[in-house]
Amino acid sequence: MSGPVTSFLAADHRRLDVLLQRADVDRAAYTAFRAGLLRHIAMEEKILLPAAQAARGGQPLPAASQLRLDHGALAALLVPSPTPKILAAIRAILTTHNAVEEQPGGVYEVCEQLASDRADELLARVRSRPDVPMNANVDGPRIMEAARRALARAGYDVAIE
Repeated sequence: MSGPVTSFLAADHRRLDVLLQRADVDRAAYTAFRAGLLRHIAMEEKILLPAAQAARGGQPLPAASQLRLDHGALAALLVPSPTPKILAAIRAILTTHNAVEEQPGGVYEVCEQLASDRADELLARVRSRPDVPMNANVDGPRIMEAARRALARAGYDVAIE
């Protein structure tokens, strides 16, 4: 049974999925998706994963390393202008990534168990995470090479060009 943190973050995944589905044809949906994904990553990187690590006496969650690599790959894919291949790569990463977080016994459930009686406080911190400032998309060969390297580091073999 999921608690308030899991419910909130899983609902945010669903909201982002809807925006990503519309992003192919709706630039405003893509912009909202991009802002929302960056905020969601910040919630996990700045609040959730550090709280879990602190509750484990300084030991990170076993999945934390891969989640951070995924976050890096996703962030790198948000730098260039969206293309069908970039959006497909984002979808591929999120399919695996979100399952690791949401599945029974997954990252969200473990974090919530670690927070135990402080889950409401953790949820309040997650909810209050401000938006992440965004720059305009930047295109070019160096940007695409950086995105390919981030994908490779995270273990993804997907074409983005």
